[in-house]
Amino acid sequence: MIIKWSPFSPIDPKETLTIIKRSDVLTVNGERFDFRPLPDGATLPASAIDCDYIQHDVQRVNGDLIITFRLPVAPDASHAACFPRDIINPPDGNVSIPQ
Repeated sequence: MIIKWSPFSPIDPKETLTIIKRSDVLTVNGERFDFRPLPDGATLPASAIDCDYIQHDVQRVNGDLIITFRLPVAPDASHAACFPRDIINPPDGNVSIPQ
């Protein structure tokens, strides 16, 4: 799995993002999304996923799920949050959100 980030400044500065990973099942702010059925080489349009935090189409390339999340950042956010690095093969559990 490769998690990419698209930073944005939310209207509500208290807006947060939590992601929990279990295999290719992601729980985003308490809502579960199961990407296990997505076959290699396939693309799932972001418009087909009812999640405001999924920014682009989700793909599976060479077995890796590639997903881009909108990342809410505050006006005084750190460099790491404003210019986040991809997370490659995160372990199961809470995904470390750039702060």
